[in-house]
Amino acid sequence: MLRQYELVDRVLSYDPDADEALLNRAYVFSVAAHGNQKRASGDPYFSHPIEVAGILTDLRLDAETIATAILHDTIEDTVATREEIEAKFGGNVARMVDGVTKLSKIEAQTENERAAENLRKFLLAMSDDIRVLLVKLADRLHNMRTLHFIKSEEKRRRIARETMEIYAPLAERIGMYEFMKEMQTLAFKQLEPEAYEGITRRLAQLKEGGGDQISRISSGIRLLLGRAGLQAEVSGREKHPYSIWRKMAERHISFEQLSDVMAFRVVVDSAEDCYRALGLIHGRWPSVPGRFKDYISTPKRNGYRSLHTTVFHNEKARIEVQIRSHEMHAQAEYGLAAHWAYKQKGDPDTQVPWIRDLVEILEQAESPEELLEHTRMGLYQDRVFAFTPTGELIQLPKGATAIDFAYAVHTDLGDQAVGAKVNGRVVPLRTRIENGDQIVILRSKAQHPEPSWLTFATTGKARAAIRRFVRHKEHDETVALGRNFYDEIVQRLPAPIAPEALHQAVKRLKLSDADALMEAIARRHVTDEQVMEALMPGATGSDVARLKAPPQRAAISIRGLTPGVAYRLAPCCHPVPGDRIVGLRRPDEMVEVHAIDCPELADGVDADWVDLAWGDGSDGGIARLSVIVKNEPGSLGVMATILGQQGANIVNMALFHRDRAFHTNHVAVEVRDRAHLERILAALRAADAISQAERI
Repeated sequence: MLRQYELVDRVLSYDPDADEALLNRAYVFSVAAHGNQKRASGDPYFSHPIEVAGILTDLRLDAETIATAILHDTIEDTVATREEIEAKFGGNVARMVDGVTKLSKIEAQTENERAAENLRKFLLAMSDDIRVLLVKLADRLHNMRTLHFIKSEEKRRRIARETMEIYAPLAERIGMYEFMKEMQTLAFKQLEPEAYEGITRRLAQLKEGGGDQISRISSGIRLLLGRAGLQAEVSGREKHPYSIWRKMAERHISFEQLSDVMAFRVVVDSAEDCYRALGLIHGRWPSVPGRFKDYISTPKRNGYRSLHTTVFHNEKARIEVQIRSHEMHAQAEYGLAAHWAYKQKGDPDTQVPWIRDLVEILEQAESPEELLEHTRMGLYQDRVFAFTPTGELIQLPKGATAIDFAYAVHTDLGDQAVGAKVNGRVVPLRTRIENGDQIVILRSKAQHPEPSWLTFATTGKARAAIRRFVRHKEHDETVALGRNFYDEIVQRLPAPIAPEALHQAVKRLKLSDADALMEAIARRHVTDEQVMEALMPGATGSDVARLKAPPQRAAISIRGLTPGVAYRLAPCCHPVPGDRIVGLRRPDEMVEVHAIDCPELADGVDADWVDLAWGDGSDGGIARLSVIVKNEPGSLGVMATILGQQGANIVNMALFHRDRAFHTNHVAVEVRDRAHLERILAALRAADAISQAERI
């Protein structure tokens, strides 16, 4: 285990201006907080966070990140709190320690319940600061290095499988190949011990048989480039066991048939030198067709850049050669961490390739602080991840609401949703989901999808399900409304008709069935005169029909119909039960319901006017009020209290006008009927704090 002074010296060796006091305080605090806790190896528990910090010093990370690594288990495994960490070490360190703690909790919560790909995406989405993710990866790497101390084989295999499925690909995704390779090797050793032993044994035999073959080939490449005036660092190695095993499995070949088990790396000064080196190597040894890849002109998605080629070496071996610049090499080994280290130098000319779809960086970041402000994990910023009560991970687009979550779980759950409980708090269905939310959907068998849900549902699945239900409901209610209009039309005929007349009318109007006729009537696709003529040919030409005007009041009840489906309440006058109402019917539109004294009715001369009546037990409506309150403390509170006492739910409120003495507020409230509204207005007018209250 690193001693305190050794860890501090490591950081100061690459960052002389690092906050030495911060590192010392973190070291002492971690040792004290973990106290006598032990790891499976028998070592003191605090040795683990110290070693994680040591791993991150190899990446040349800043003092805050190293302090975070030292403290990363204190909130989760000791009595320390985030508030205490913030007070002693500052907001940035506290935020990062809390972030690592959340990732650990999510990891535990989703064990055996989540898909690996979803969790990888979730880890990225939760890591607002890239340094949180780096600490988490270093934490997992050290846990893998000490995995053999865990006695339970089942637990070792579970951790190894999780590492192989989640953390190694995640390290690769952000370009940290050294982390990835070591994780894969350690996990492979646990998951496939026989294959691991077999491959490592054959690699050892190959090394013994070839003597210093790798050294000889490396020297040959270095000499070739040096003669051409190209200074290069050349190194070689056998490929790691898991990489070899995967190639053997993918190609269905044996170890003996696998010829390119050696890889050589050529590191030069610039991209131009990379292409010069490639030309020299291809000029000296023949290349293997189809094995050349140019990741410099076309980098990988994680920012990796290098030239890859395979050649037939004169030692009767196929060798893979990777050619890159020093900056490319740093990026290839440590990915995002390398970028952070380079940017810390404050050198604007040092431009390490960034992960275009993973992070967004300010073009000319002058300092680590400025860089931090603009390094937000961006690959999955268009998605959010939330949990069901059983721990299942649901992935949704950013901006998704609780109703989207309900439909993502199951269509029936979405159809019956009445609200949601997010992290234990009851919220409406329009509430937006945040990363990490645990959501319980509240349901009722009496509930059905509402047209208004379309204003806040975002996913295709939710919107399609809502539209499907609304279409069916709209059809049923439109048919019912049309049947009321049909009954009124029949009353205007000069004589009663036989039941067969309806069937004949459908045929004459070339419609499919009686329901289609009722829908056509409601939508005004056919006129009243056309229906009368179809029911009783010649009726519209008779004197009797002309004298028989519509009844004084058709009394078409709108009880049981859904606003926004078969009809809509006019937004100009907001009629409520108890108001005298009239309907306007235009082609291809819903019936629009107005209060009889609405000024907008003057524009309805081109529509059919339909007398309507509220049915018994009609749902309430929304009334708009203009309330003038005195400009003094507590006036708005008086108004809200009165509305609450009267059972009027405030839907919306806006300040319309203000002066020194009075404020005019426009308030939309839910009311049961006109009588309820009159009681609300009377109660408001009686209050001393309220100057005036009127219905708009």
